Amino acid sequence: MNKWKRLQILALLMVFSLLAAACGGGNGGTGASTGNSTSTKNNTQAEGGSADNVKLRIMWWGSQPRHEATLKALEAYTAKNPHVTFEPEYSGMDGYLDKLSTQAAAHNEPDIFQMDPGWISDWTSRNQLEELDTKVKLDELTPSLLPIGQREGKQYGVPLGSVAFGMIYDKAALEKLGATMPENGWTWDDFFALAEEVKPKLAEGQYFTLDYAGNYFMFSAYHYAKGKGTLITEDGKFNIDEATFLEWTKKFEQLRKDGLVPPADLNASDKEMDPTADLLVNGKILFRYSFSNNYTTWDSMKEGAYDLVTMPRAEEAGGWLKPSMYFSLSPNSKHKEEAAKFIDWFINDPEAGAILGTARGVPANAKIAESLIPNLPEGEKVGMKLIDATTPDGQIFTTGPEGWVNFIDKDFPLVRDELSFGRTTPEQAYESLKKAAQEYE
Repeated sequence: MNKWKRLQILALLMVFSLLAAACGGGNGGTGASTGNSTSTKNNTQAEGGSADNVKLRIMWWGSQPRHEATLKALEAYTAKNPHVTFEPEYSGMDGYLDKLSTQAAAHNEPDIFQMDPGWISDWTSRNQLEELDTKVKLDELTPSLLPIGQREGKQYGVPLGSVAFGMIYDKAALEKLGATMPENGWTWDDFFALAEEVKPKLAEGQYFTLDYAGNYFMFSAYHYAKGKGTLITEDGKFNIDEATFLEWTKKFEQLRKDGLVPPADLNASDKEMDPTADLLVNGKILFRYSFSNNYTTWDSMKEGAYDLVTMPRAEEAGGWLKPSMYFSLSPNSKHKEEAAKFIDWFINDPEAGAILGTARGVPANAKIAESLIPNLPEGEKVGMKLIDATTPDGQIFTTGPEGWVNFIDKDFPLVRDELSFGRTTPEQAYESLKKAAQEYE
């Protein structure tokens, strides 16, 4: 492990130890429901007013609680700065990147927009993000969250929070089945054994988990746990261990045969955190992956039914800590100074922190994170517990090298669907991924 990674781990441990101590050993909750584009206007300012009046376009994805919290923050900022109003655009994650990319290609992107950590390197390589070092105060943010938002030492993405990657499960349904409850630190052997245990107990139309055979993030967790490292090396080389890939995909092939994952068409219909289409919410599955800050959204749809648990492990931990997301500034913005002032307020002002809570994970500003703990709702403490359980030996999140976004977002999902619908074998799927990777190496 290189020096930078050791420093990153130490920084994470220091911050989360502080948070854990502050809540007396307790711990606590990206969303995907759909919202409609709208606008907020201050009553004292009409569109097309004086040159001092500024309207900022701002775009993000998330769940309904995140939308509501963010809109409240925008209102609070306008109350303090009446010359600034906002035109918010928000939605679920599905289609968000395509929409933002289309706007950016036409130089019509919002002034401020939310970015996933995995997108930063590609966007900076195309000069599509504005440098923020001299515009936003960064010295109170968790140091380990900053590097992914950087290029050549300059900050192009401001981290909004941190989250842990684990699993959410239907605790009430498992109790009803009389099944073994998962515990933090459980293994992949435990996970697949539990699937076997519940097989004779499941009702018709009920399944153990989603078909994750070709899911990039779940397979990454398995690959990590088996001690095989990242799927793509830091220097841009295909690094999927063939034996580990075949082992994983064949386990899901068996789950498919045993009726423990949904049929392909039902599996494809799942929409995370959509009250009408999320298979967990609808009682169709017992387990799915989750980030720590997502718990409150699921809990709001079926209060008290769910719990979080660490991602299963093997030789190593399977889960990881990661920056949840970033805010970036458009280089085409006509209001860069005002936009940067807003971003600074959003991440550093205690009032903003109180309004936003953990809607984007544990706040990147450690002082604000600590201040929230005494008043955290019980649901958010569940997410904090997952962070605390993941911290000691969780994997270091990496976005991978520059230029591999389409491999992750396009090529892998294609293989995922081919496996789920039975149109390819595990062996053929591996060769397809290996061949696709040649384009990016």
